[in-house]
Amino acid sequence: MKLGELKPSVKKEDRKRLGRGVGSGLGKTSGKGHKGQKARSGGGVRRGFEGGQTPLYRRLPKRGFTNIHANTYTEVTLKMLNQSKATDVTAETLLEEGIIGKINDGIVVLATGKLEKKLNVKAARFTAKAKEQIEALGGKVEVI
Repeated sequence: MKLGELKPSVKKEDRKRLGRGVGSGLGKTSGKGHKGQKARSGGGVRRGFEGGQTPLYRRLPKRGFTNIHANTYTEVTLKMLNQSKATDVTAETLLEEGIIGKINDGIVVLATGKLEKKLNVKAARFTAKAKEQIEALGGKVEVI
């Protein structure tokens, strides 16, 4: 093996050189054929265009409703609260500890899992069972 005998493990493919003479196979029209919308500079149609026919996304019925005023809460379970090192748990402390990814419009505490320590929890919403379990261990629940 000599330095001059080295070859790349995968053959590198040369880029297409358009408009470089008839002999190249991509000369004159540069692979675009003769005339027409696709042959023009800036030619082509947008995604979903069906040649002027009413496109599928307009032919199909629209369903449902999106409430733009709805709140999006980040769900926090009791099992997740066990991982917290703070005694006063808020959305911000959970975010700092990396237990939740983002706060959104606040957090809602769900009664999934079992709480093992006394905590003072501040959240936007609590389920009835979660509230019950937190208070059973002597913790406090505060709706903010």
